[in-house]
Amino acid sequence: MPKRIVITGGPGTGKTSIIQMLEEKGFFCFHEVIRDFTSEAKQFADLERLHSNPLTFVDDPFRFNKHILEARLSHFKAGDALECDLAFYDRGLPDVLAYMNYFDQSYPDEFIQYCRNHKYDQLVMLPPWKDIYTRDDERLETFEQAIEIHEELQKMYTELNYNSLEVPIGSIEERATFIIDHLIPAS
Repeated sequence: MPKRIVITGGPGTGKTSIIQMLEEKGFFCFHEVIRDFTSEAKQFADLERLHSNPLTFVDDPFRFNKHILEARLSHFKAGDALECDLAFYDRGLPDVLAYMNYFDQSYPDEFIQYCRNHKYDQLVMLPPWKDIYTRDDERLETFEQAIEIHEELQKMYTELNYNSLEVPIGSIEERATFIIDHLIPAS
C-alpha cells in the first residue's frame, strides 16, 4: 500500500497542473472528481445565479457533496490495491467539508468520521497565487473567494490534525520537484 499524499488548496492554485506533472514523472495520481460532476450538473443551471454560489446549479447540494465525498472515498480505498510507493490525490475527503463550511452547509458527523477514518499520510497545501488564477467554466469563484476557501481548507485539515507541507510559488516543474524532494529521502 502506498503512502497517500493529498494535494489541496483553494481554486486555481495549480493542483491539477502539478498532478499532471507528477503523473508525467511516473507517479500514480488520482484526479479531481468535481469538474466532471460540475460540468454534468451545470447543463441545467441558471448561469446568472451560478456565479454567486456554484451550488445553486444542483437541486440537492447535500446530495451533490455526498456524491463527491463518496467518489473521493472510493479513490482513497482504491489506493489500497496499488503497488507503488506514493499515490497522489488531487483534493481529499476533508476538502468536501471545508467547502460545505464555506457555503454554510451543515453535514452529519458521519462525514467527519469518514475523514478521521481515512487519513492521508501527507498533506501538501498550495497557497493562493493571483498571477496564475483564472476563472473558467468549472472554476467560478473570484480570487477573493478562492482565498476564503483556502482558509477553510487550512482550518479543516488543522482540525483533523494534519501537518501541512506548503509549496512555494514557482513553475509547475519547480513545485513538483519541491514536493518530490520533500517526500522522497535523498539516496
